[in-house]
Formats: sequence, C-alpha cells, structure tokens
Amino acid sequence: MNYVFALLFLLLAGCATSGNSTAQQEQEKSRANARIHTELAGLYFERNQMGVALSEIDLALQADRNYAPAYSVRGLINMALREDKAAEEDFQQSLRLDKTESETHNNYGWFLCQRGKERESIPQFMAAVKNPLYATPERAYLNAGLCSKKAGNNSDAEEFLQRALQLQPDLLQALQALAELKFAEGDYLAAKKYFTSYVQKNNNLSAGQLWLAVRIERRVGDSNAEASYALQLRQRYPDARETQLLMQGE
Repeated sequence: MNYVFALLFLLLAGCATSGNSTAQQEQEKSRANARIHTELAGLYFERNQMGVALSEIDLALQADRNYAPAYSVRGLINMALREDKAAEEDFQQSLRLDKTESETHNNYGWFLCQRGKERESIPQFMAAVKNPLYATPERAYLNAGLCSKKAGNNSDAEEFLQRALQLQPDLLQALQALAELKFAEGDYLAAKKYFTSYVQKNNNLSAGQLWLAVRIERRVGDSNAEASYALQLRQRYPDARETQLLMQGE
C-alpha cells in the first residue's frame, strides 16, 4: 500500500514538473517573439517608417506585455511623432518593469534634454552608465555632455565628453562638441586640436562645421588654413547662412 502511494506521488510530481517546464518554454517563446518584434520596430524607426514601427511594437506587446525594451522603443517613436505625454509614459513604464535597463535611461534622458529639461536628463544618463553590462556607455556620456553644454554647464559638459572619448576615441560628436566648447571659452588652440582630430576622421564637413573651422583658424592666426576652409564653404554651400556671415566679414 505504501508502495502504491509512493508511485502515485512520483507520477504526480512528474506531471507538475512537466507542466512547469511547458509553461517556462511558453514564457521564453513569448519573450523571444517580443524581442524580435521590438528589434524590427527599432529598424523601422531608424528608417522613419513610424507606422510600421508601431505595428511591430503592438505585436511585441501582444507577445509579452512586460517586455520593457518594447515600451522604450515606443517612447522613441512617440517622441519623434511629438506625442510627448505618451512618450514619457512609455519610458517610465519601461523603467517600472526594469529599472536597470540602461538603454531606456539613455533614451528617457535624451527625451528630457530635447524637451528643455536638460538638468533632469543628467541623472538618467548617469543611471545608464552605472550598469556594468551596458554595451555603449560612451553614448550616455556623450548625451550627458551635449545636454550639459546645452544647459550652459561647460565644466560638466567637458568632463562627460572626455569620458566618452576615453571609451571611444573616434567619437565624432564628442570631438566636435569639445571644439565648439573650447572655442566658446576662448581656448582656440585646444579648439583647433579637437577639430583637427575630427577632420582626420571625417572631412565631409557641413556648412556649420566649415564656419567653425574658419573662425578657429582666424583666431589662432593660421591664414592659409582659414583661406582653405573659407574657399570650401563658398564653393560647397554658396547659399548657406554661414557663407553669408563669411562674406559679411563676421
């Protein structure tokens, strides 16, 4: 009799284990589907196909309502569509589900910065870089630097931008931002150093970048370099506002 009860117990335990295993497999499958659709949404977002991107997010959340990155990507989409209330709700929901999600902290920080809340954005960027598993901390440092610069906090801006360059020495946005920062501070030699590093990695300069180069070279007294950049500005961007400033002798 004891043997029969023991056998029955083992059979029931086996059924329970099988049920748990099946449930876990289903959960993993749902999470995998949510991840795939979220990644597709991100690709469509980068291509500016917002409607398709939102459709992919809907599919992701149908697969798993608790997949935090899906809300983060939808926040970016809503941000691009100027649906600011929905965007902020999405970023906050993503962080409620997973407060360690560095990409969401970075995205939310950028949203705040672009909406005139530069000082509120910095804690979000710092939360992103605190995660040792964050694959691209240089992006958060870069954004923290750009937003500090926008807020007029040049000291913090330089520190964040330098940290970004320590992690990725060829980060073009950081080099340009430091060149602009040093020019504004009157440290023209440092501005030239950073801008030269930028040009060595990318010489396809915009009108604004060429105008910055002209003014840097003018300040350091390199007339040949100034003339070269000025010629490029006139030839490549004859109708640009920066070209008009150059012609007016400003």
